[in-house]
Amino acid sequence: MLYQIFSFLLDIGAGLLAGLCLLRLYMQYHRIPVSVRSGNPIGPFLFAVTDWLVLPLRRMVPPLGRLDMASLIGALLVELAQYGLQWLMLGGGAGWVSIVVLALFGVARMAISMGTGMVIVYAVLSWVQTHSLLSDLMERLVAPLLSPIRRIVPLVGGVDLSLLQIATIVLATLQTSVLTML
Repeated sequence: MLYQIFSFLLDIGAGLLAGLCLLRLYMQYHRIPVSVRSGNPIGPFLFAVTDWLVLPLRRMVPPLGRLDMASLIGALLVELAQYGLQWLMLGGGAGWVSIVVLALFGVARMAISMGTGMVIVYAVLSWVQTHSLLSDLMERLVAPLLSPIRRIVPLVGGVDLSLLQIATIVLATLQTSVLTML
């Protein structure tokens, strides 16, 4: 029971921090302005929460084009810490390679979940609000995700979420295959 409580709290904390690192990466990649003056109400919070992790990494890890590798590695390190702590709580037997694999898949799963969450928030805001800072921000966040899908698939309600769910299923199957090979 204690392990389940610890694991639950660790999953929430690590999920929030790694998710914010990934959101930082995503916003910087798409050059979404992060100041409140630019219409981004969450940018300052995002940077305040992740700066302690990303800025020291940025000194060691250069960006790869527009890709902020420090934010990506920050998310990966958080996932590694989460799975490593859970592994230690279970006794820490052999299998540290599995921790690395779980962390890599955890970051990918989190990116898909983040995309799904953004699409849901965007859809709800499009139903209830006309113009606000948050709805404008969500439009800027979701447009790069949905534009490739909308070029191929005609605009039909729910298809965007279905494709993200399919990606989640494929990722889970791939994770199971990789872990059984180890």
